[in-house]
Amino acid sequence: MLEEALASAQVVQRQLEVLEPRLVDVAGRLRQIDPKVILSVARGSSDHAASYFAYLTMQLTGVPVASLPMSVVTLHDAPMKVSGQPAIAFSQSGQSPDLVGTLQGLRARGALSIAMVNVEDSPLEHACEYVLPLSAGPEISVAATKSFIATLSASARLVAHWQQDASLLQAGQSLAGRLDDAARQDWSSAVDALRDCQRLMVIGRGVGFSIAQEAALKFKETSGIQAEAFSSAEVRHGPMALIDAQYPLLIFALRGAEQSGLLELADDMRKRGARVLLAAPEDIPSRDLTLSCADHPALDPILAIQTFYVMAARLAEARGLDPDQPRHLSKVTRTR
Repeated sequence: MLEEALASAQVVQRQLEVLEPRLVDVAGRLRQIDPKVILSVARGSSDHAASYFAYLTMQLTGVPVASLPMSVVTLHDAPMKVSGQPAIAFSQSGQSPDLVGTLQGLRARGALSIAMVNVEDSPLEHACEYVLPLSAGPEISVAATKSFIATLSASARLVAHWQQDASLLQAGQSLAGRLDDAARQDWSSAVDALRDCQRLMVIGRGVGFSIAQEAALKFKETSGIQAEAFSSAEVRHGPMALIDAQYPLLIFALRGAEQSGLLELADDMRKRGARVLLAAPEDIPSRDLTLSCADHPALDPILAIQTFYVMAARLAEARGLDPDQPRHLSKVTRTR
């Protein structure tokens, strides 16, 4: 897991060399059809990547993005009215039958089917009109790392080309170097704080919520911690009732309009006596963990999860677990 996470910078650099022409083609098609809505289809870490794509797309383009429950297509054969609208599948393996079947069904009903997938020549690739290969290379660890980062990088690049956003495109050119910097951030205090943890909440908002989702999953997968992800707005509606003295919270306070609310939540929870780990850029004095910043705020979540992955691998080992072989899990999940 750690070795593959540390390879993410190389993966992102490789995408700039091999994936760019395909991203330009798909972005041109999106401008041509001018979609009214986009459907995302994914599970697990790939669904968290789809969440990043959704937030970024809605913020920068105004086009709504909806996550489609696959059973609507595969089990109920619902008459989806998707003609002319994009449906994007996000996957590492491209092998899950319900994912493949859903894209086949949507394509048959006229959707513009796009696969963002890592494994080449997969069933998902053959089910879609357009394929965006993530170029992450073989991923052996059950817990996805570099393929997740590759999906976020490709998603941001696709939206940037679609909108012809020069600043976001330029920031993507330096992302690989920023990932190397993020991997060197010292989060050893988080390992110490969470070594004996049994439960925690991971908080984010906006494009950063996808990182909270992914971090919570990795805590479960690799360290056996019952972790749940919440938006900083949602946590005040009910989950806050669980938070008492020494309850652990990992809060991702990335740059952007959401940051002030996340900092306010961290302060409120500290006053309750919660054990807050506030991850924020170095200009935030109250931070416990430092987040690297990209050359565009939209790319900050990619650096945040890179830093987290390094910590998560070390945390699992500190708890006497093997992060490469989580219990009861396999690399490919074949749901129907």
